[in-house]
Amino acid sequence: MKLELDNVILRNFKVEDKDKIAEYANNKNICRNLRDRMPSPYTMEDAIEFIEHCKDQDPVYNFAIEYEGEYVGTISLERDEDVYRHTAEIGYWIGEPHWGKEIVTKAVTLITDYGFEQLKLARIHTGIFEYNVSSMRVLEKCGYRSEGIFEKNVYKDGAFYNEHRYSKINPA
Repeated sequence: MKLELDNVILRNFKVEDKDKIAEYANNKNICRNLRDRMPSPYTMEDAIEFIEHCKDQDPVYNFAIEYEGEYVGTISLERDEDVYRHTAEIGYWIGEPHWGKEIVTKAVTLITDYGFEQLKLARIHTGIFEYNVSSMRVLEKCGYRSEGIFEKNVYKDGAFYNEHRYSKINPA
C-alpha cells in the first residue's frame, strides 16, 4: 500500500527501516509525547518486533512515513471496537531531524483521507498532551477540531498533564 502527497509517502514498513526506527524512536523528545507503551529506551529489537507486527496487516493501519526517499517516522490508525467500531484514533511521530518541514501535516492529511475513503470510518480522534502545541497546530491545519480539554488526564514522567482532544468527522 502506498499513499502519496507531494514529497511525502505513506507506505508499508520494510525491514530496512529498522535502523532509522530505532535511531529516531530512541529519543526522549519523541517518547515524551507518546503513550508509555512505546518502549524507552527504544532498541533495534523493538524496531524489528514492530515491523513484524505490521507486515501482514489487511487493511493496513500502521504506515511508515517516507520523505524524499527516506524513512522519517510512523503514523497509525487504531480502530476502536464494539459500538465505536466506525471510529479510530490517529497517532504519529517523526524523527526530530525532520521536525518543522510540514511532513506530518501531509501525513495526517493522507491517513485521514485513507481512513474516511478506504476504511469508511465515520470519525477519527486523538488526544494531545498539553505541552505538544506543534501537534495541535498540525491537527488544526488538517481540519481537526478541538473537542475540549480533559484535565489531569495524562500521567507522564511523574507528573499530571491535561489532554487536548481533537476529532474530524467524515464529511461523506
